[in-house]
Amino acid sequence: MAVLTYKGSQFIYDNEPIQIYSGAIHYFRVVPEYWEDRLLKLKACGLNTVETYVPWNFHEPQPGQYRFEGMADLERFIQIAGDVGLYVIVRPSPYICAEWEFGGLPSWLLADDEIRLRCHDAKFLANVDRYYDVLLPKLKPLLSTYGGPIIAMQIENEYGSFGNDADYLKYLRDGMVRRGMDVLLFTSDGPTDPMLQAGSVPGHLATVNFGSGTEGAFAKLREYQPDEPLMCMEYWNGWFDHWGESHHTREAADVASVFEEMIQAGASVNFYMFHGGTNFGFYNGANCQQKDQYEPTITSYDYDSLLSESGEPTAKFHAVRELIARYSDRELGDLVLPEPKGNIAYGRVELTEQAGLLRQLGRLSVPIQRTNPEPMEKLGQDYGFICYQTRISGPRERQELVVQEVRDRALVFVDGQIQGVLERGNKALSVSFEVPAEGADISILVENMGRINYGPYLRDPKGITEGVRHGFQFLFDWTIHCLPLTDLSGLQFSSASSEGQGPAFYRGSFQVGEVKDTFLRLDSWTKGVVYVNGFNLGRYWDQGPQKTLYVPAPLLRQGENEIILFELHKTTDQAVTFVDTPDLG
Repeated sequence: MAVLTYKGSQFIYDNEPIQIYSGAIHYFRVVPEYWEDRLLKLKACGLNTVETYVPWNFHEPQPGQYRFEGMADLERFIQIAGDVGLYVIVRPSPYICAEWEFGGLPSWLLADDEIRLRCHDAKFLANVDRYYDVLLPKLKPLLSTYGGPIIAMQIENEYGSFGNDADYLKYLRDGMVRRGMDVLLFTSDGPTDPMLQAGSVPGHLATVNFGSGTEGAFAKLREYQPDEPLMCMEYWNGWFDHWGESHHTREAADVASVFEEMIQAGASVNFYMFHGGTNFGFYNGANCQQKDQYEPTITSYDYDSLLSESGEPTAKFHAVRELIARYSDRELGDLVLPEPKGNIAYGRVELTEQAGLLRQLGRLSVPIQRTNPEPMEKLGQDYGFICYQTRISGPRERQELVVQEVRDRALVFVDGQIQGVLERGNKALSVSFEVPAEGADISILVENMGRINYGPYLRDPKGITEGVRHGFQFLFDWTIHCLPLTDLSGLQFSSASSEGQGPAFYRGSFQVGEVKDTFLRLDSWTKGVVYVNGFNLGRYWDQGPQKTLYVPAPLLRQGENEIILFELHKTTDQAVTFVDTPDLG
């Protein structure tokens, strides 16, 4: 039985001193066919440990319904890590942040207004307990105490950045221990007084997260933990992007310099991220530190990390590997990188078929009648889009249509004609119209652009959360179509019109001979979602910075392949291009 412990400031594993050099890889952001490749590259960099979060919403999409297969096969990911000779750190907190939708919390928690998140709330903890009763027994055989690779687990994630409920943290810790999690348990927080005071659990190792300022961060940790090992649980060697921002990058020399400071301090470190991967589907999160400043995260989670989004070693990889070799007594020459998988440009693909959304709502969902336009969660919907329709009598003079409140972005139609766009927090956008004597049909198509994953506004229901007014008058009697867009098989396509106006689905096919990774350029398109062979690649938006979507080879097949775009606005050229080079802005 091997256990990670510590004696003074030194980690001890299997009675031998150890310095943990770890890298974060999120199995849920990488197709399973590439897990071994990414883990072998982590080992070839000289790291000895892989760290991963466990997103609750990925594993329990509906209450009591669990998935642990495909990209959700956590056990297989951990087993592969062990097979290639890596230790594993698991962070299964109910909340993970991670720039992931709702910080990993399931959206269905928001259907109950009485549930209070991340505190000692009986309803919240009852759901956590049910989930842990399923999750933790799967991890138990993989613990180092049972001969597995898991050497440590996190109790909660950066809790000091959110709250100060010590009873909640103790409840989570006790629940993990009761379910047999007998490896080292730890917390991680920012290196500040309030964060360390509120986020730590007495008797358990505290770690800190930062991207620079090593000396000050560890000095602050020492004030609260004078003798235990120093560890940076998240060394932010890159950063993530929001739509409409510039792409974040950081020089490799700077990353190596800060890492060297940690080595010289005798500290252990986890690179966040070693390999970022992709926010496939609708799983990107969002930030909102001030109520009217909603910032959704892009599809790519490249993070400017040691491995690129498509798994290629970067300058940071080589700089870190060189440092580890210099300071380590290990020979790294025998740690050979897997052969590069290579990319390919499949070229231009015409999207020759079209299906307008508003005319085919009934083919995508069953209508729901409500007095008020209720949010997604109240209707059992998690991600995607939702369409609210009502009829208003006339005549009426021009008045503003006020949505209280839209989360996160709405297209407004009157008698099927687009009137404008409303965006959360954007007071510069408004829609107004007059109503003819015969009345008018109003449709409001709302996109969930990602629930907030960090900060004080974590509770983030989607759709229309209050009501809709035309002028001063609230509108009632709504027909609602939930559009998670998980199944597009009901759509009826016809030849694409030359206008290229959305919201509409566009379909095309392309031939693949040699199957390799590729990247999809969408230069002539505005905003929407892409499906390749039924797999949701994620969102695109001409606001950037991201200009291409990553298409891993395992999503393709030799012969004919299908591509569908759901375009919200318009295109100037009903075609896309598969290229061999990513463009993240």
